Amino acid sequence: MKKRLTAKSDLKSLTVLGKEKIIPARKLETFPNHHPERDYVVTMLTEEFTCVCPLTGQPDFAKITIRYIPDTLILESKSLKLYLQSFRNQGTFHEHVSNVILDDIVSTLAPRWCKITAEFAVRGGISISVDAEFKR
Repeated sequence: MKKRLTAKSDLKSLTVLGKEKIIPARKLETFPNHHPERDYVVTMLTEEFTCVCPLTGQPDFAKITIRYIPDTLILESKSLKLYLQSFRNQGTFHEHVSNVILDDIVSTLAPRWCKITAEFAVRGGISISVDAEFKR
């Protein structure tokens, strides 16, 4: 049987969780997966994602769903919240930001599989939904 780490030792490396830091940062943090022998899907969802149109500066709002099968690491949720908030004033196209989020999560977690779904609100009579996927 594998040795399980204690919760206190697992969390020593986290710098955002439980701290008073509120400035959005482009830093994703992780903690160890206690069940790396098993495939299971983690789903994280926010309906509060915002960025701005790079041409008009108008706000864009999206529901972001992140699904992944972890390998050795799990994504810490507060760092994800601050990471996603860091896009708030950034001018970016929907397709690009969806792929940036996927790339950053994959480079941080090295998951077995990951899929980002970004469902942007209607603007100009058209809604845009982007699915970006990583498979190992």
